[in-house]
Amino acid sequence: MPRLRRILIVISLALLVAATSHAAGESLTGPNLASVNAAVGPLHGDSMRIGKHADRVVPIASITKLMMAMVVLDAGQPLDEWLTIRERDYAVNRNAYSRMRIGSELTRGDLLRIALMSSENLASDVLAMHYPGGRHAFVAAMNEKAATLGMHSSRFVDPHGLSEENIASAADLLALVRAAHRYPVIRDYSTTRGFQARFRSPRYDLQYGNTNALVHADSWGVSLSKTGYINEAGRCLVMVANVDGEPTAMVFLDSFGSRTPLGDASRARQWLRSGDRGSVAGAALDYERSRSAEIRQRSVLSSAEFKEAL
Repeated sequence: MPRLRRILIVISLALLVAATSHAAGESLTGPNLASVNAAVGPLHGDSMRIGKHADRVVPIASITKLMMAMVVLDAGQPLDEWLTIRERDYAVNRNAYSRMRIGSELTRGDLLRIALMSSENLASDVLAMHYPGGRHAFVAAMNEKAATLGMHSSRFVDPHGLSEENIASAADLLALVRAAHRYPVIRDYSTTRGFQARFRSPRYDLQYGNTNALVHADSWGVSLSKTGYINEAGRCLVMVANVDGEPTAMVFLDSFGSRTPLGDASRARQWLRSGDRGSVAGAALDYERSRSAEIRQRSVLSSAEFKEAL
């Protein structure tokens, strides 16, 4: 093996092992959480009140759509412009069924709303297709935006999050949530409880609901929300909620079951209010331990590869 290539491999493996070992040994600050990775902090500022493996880089599923939304809005294209629903020009590695009819039209704003509130994946693709320069330019803009926000552990490869190669840390996503919350349109669209999209050419209607049940609870005061799920990422939730009058950004990644991130949000809020750490159900705790064990095993394998490269 050429000397330079060997040196580069050794350096890369060293960084990987160090980062993974640190994440696997990181202690939880705050409540008991079922999510494998988490970060919670005040909306305004850059501090973190709760952290669990917050620097670990993991797949983030449809949380990707928050970055997609910022890129759409930064472009300044009219939200009332009608866009044609087109088939993807590339393959996705999982079921990406959509109820929208190919060839019909919906406004850019309505496409953005259903992508955020109901996680409509094809809507995200359509928005990227109609971006100046197309999908590739759109994804490049997503990564450029991440860099300007200091999200140095993040990488985006599509506008919706169906690929497990869309990755970030919980700490990075805390920065993403804080940035996205500065967009009134994202706050409005992501917390819409229910919406009837009216298509044309041909004319038909589709009803959409919000994927986060907490937007229906006034006591939470949710002002931004996004859920996500693919197998590699587990159940994910980011949101901004009101905790005793303080807007609080929350990030929960890789949870068991659709209700588990909601339980973590409740435990986080309870701890912020009273210091009570709460408890986690057995099945969710087993999942968290299993996923953590997988990460430790990958760390061991990476360490072995590192020693072999030496």
